[in-house]
Amino acid sequence: MEEKILSLLSSSDKAYDVHEINDYLGFTTVDELKELLKCLNTLEDNLKIYRTKKDKYILFNNSNLRIGKMLANKKGYGFVDIDGPEDVFIAPANMNNAIHGDTVVVEIISKKGLQLDGRIVKIVERKLKQVVGEIYFNKGFAFVKPDDEKIKLEIRIDKDKTKGVVEGHKVLVKITSKLEGNRYRGEVIKILGHKNDPGVDILSIVAKYNIPDTFSEKVIKELDSIPEFVSTEEMIGRTDLRNEVIFTIDGDDTKDIDDAISIEKLDNGNYKLGVHIADVSYYVKEGSALDDEAYLRGTSVYLADRVIPMIPHKLSNGICSLNPDVDRLAMSCVMEINENGETVDYQIFESVIRSRIQMTYKKVNLILEDNIIPEEYEPYADKLYQMKDLAGILRKMKEKRGYIDFEIDEPKIIVDETGKAIDIKKRERGLGEKLIEDFMIAANETVASHIYFMELPFLYRVHGEPSEERITNFLKFVSVLGYNVKLSSKEIYPTTLQDLLKQLKDKKEYKILSSMLLRCMQKAIYDKTNIGHFGLGSKCYTHFTSPIRRYPDTIVHRLLKKYLFKNQLDKDTINYLDDKLVYIGEHTSETERTAADCEREVNDMKMAEYMMDHIGEEFDGMIITVTNFGMFVELPNLVEGLVRIDDLSDDTYIFDEETFSLRGVNNKRGYRLGDKVKVIVKTANKEAKTIDFLITKGDQHGNKQ
Repeated sequence: MEEKILSLLSSSDKAYDVHEINDYLGFTTVDELKELLKCLNTLEDNLKIYRTKKDKYILFNNSNLRIGKMLANKKGYGFVDIDGPEDVFIAPANMNNAIHGDTVVVEIISKKGLQLDGRIVKIVERKLKQVVGEIYFNKGFAFVKPDDEKIKLEIRIDKDKTKGVVEGHKVLVKITSKLEGNRYRGEVIKILGHKNDPGVDILSIVAKYNIPDTFSEKVIKELDSIPEFVSTEEMIGRTDLRNEVIFTIDGDDTKDIDDAISIEKLDNGNYKLGVHIADVSYYVKEGSALDDEAYLRGTSVYLADRVIPMIPHKLSNGICSLNPDVDRLAMSCVMEINENGETVDYQIFESVIRSRIQMTYKKVNLILEDNIIPEEYEPYADKLYQMKDLAGILRKMKEKRGYIDFEIDEPKIIVDETGKAIDIKKRERGLGEKLIEDFMIAANETVASHIYFMELPFLYRVHGEPSEERITNFLKFVSVLGYNVKLSSKEIYPTTLQDLLKQLKDKKEYKILSSMLLRCMQKAIYDKTNIGHFGLGSKCYTHFTSPIRRYPDTIVHRLLKKYLFKNQLDKDTINYLDDKLVYIGEHTSETERTAADCEREVNDMKMAEYMMDHIGEEFDGMIITVTNFGMFVELPNLVEGLVRIDDLSDDTYIFDEETFSLRGVNNKRGYRLGDKVKVIVKTANKEAKTIDFLITKGDQHGNKQ
């Protein structure tokens, strides 16, 4: 019956009512009509057909309907992410009780250029099962106010499901049933603490993203079998590098040290670069509770005042961490690299190392950038200078093939002993940081290429090329700003975008445009199919160098051991891995996105907390976004705030869509991207994670500075 109905509806663009369909099928009895109605409901539920307001049926694909994910805004409106270059805007009146994260059917009701407007006609799936929020009481019942203002739900907690909460408690609530509309019944499954308790603010965000912050008893029990020191027996069969000059370079407060490096200048003029990575897979055995937990988490999460580790601290800060003056098991990739940055020979092997010193980026940068050598670094200065030379060669080679450095800044949030934000700085990225990045990329490429040419199942780090449509739209935007830039090739290669950035380098909006071009790119993911890494200009890439904090790296280590050291190349093993790596790639890509979203939200919250102590203070800033409701201004420390259009008091301003600027009705002057302005902090709200600025009275026209 389904096939006949779909055949009828696909034969024309006409909409048919149930009686017309019934006649077409030749049904004559009431029972047949009932079966028809049941079949129509099934097809409608499966989104194969659509029932109009006049109770007529058409094919879903023939309508103005699309399926997508609701991206709601706390102000009540939202966008639906559909297949295509643009999202569909949903006005508050057209939300139809949809909330952030819902999978919905949206009807496109108008189209103006690339701008699509729509209304929600059906909520297909509500994935939201748990909510983090604050407890309040009303008429004897406990209710939860969701922390996420985009979630417009009322959640009532049954009296026997409260776990003894009090007013102001932050809780994780499980949604148990629907009452009516957007009113639900819920159950408290975890009390995070009182909203004013230190650290509860971050715990609330962690819980929102369903990131585990404690380890199970089963995992803790397995730790009993993990040694604190490397034994002589464990070194058997490994290459002993403990007499080599090997050391680490990390941040001042790093405790989970994945990678160590060594270097030697050969008689033929080439460099012998050693990248030695913690052998986490030796301790986290496949199929163990530790492994299951590491897979579940997928990655460590780095927040303002804490790290939520992928593996317990006994491993991440202990036996796996390449701490100085202790023996550690490692996986080594030792490469011979010539003056052109080409790897002409290499070895990948299991090793045991002993790091000589735990260096910091700050002190290494003093040496490499200012030629100031701290006393404890003097024995290693020559090695560092050799590393600087090699890193320069590698970077030059990468840039030649199309490596794209978007130069995106990141904030570093400084907190006190209670977790309160007391300072925000731009994270430094000096020669030391770049040197480690260059060396890790070289090792990752070497490992990936080795297995790729063996034609064995593997987990790659891949990055697809951006769509031509997105790049075209970016170029149109740049032209609106008055800049004439041209692509160096009709085809989009890494070198094409690299050249594009060079053309924009001297523009005042460069930082903004670089960020916008980055958003035109696809997200890098983990996949068993190698398509290369567009952003790195690399034909073959993986993640091998951070197994303490990334599960894919641990998997890569396991695969290397299976293939290179244990010779597990039988057909059953290959088929098993070929299937399993698909799921590992999808899952770890998802956990990576979740961790990034959590880290970003914590940063937003801590930035607002920091600015709450600076209400009324004046700062220099740059306009980085202009909208129809105002403009966002970024301060030198990367804090962003909104200047609302209603707060521009010297004139009436309108949003000029053509030039993405705010223009005064009377003075014809205004504000545009890249303008430098002076702002005063008007308000900051830690809970809402928002900051509002005012333009100072003496600087009502930032573009005239």
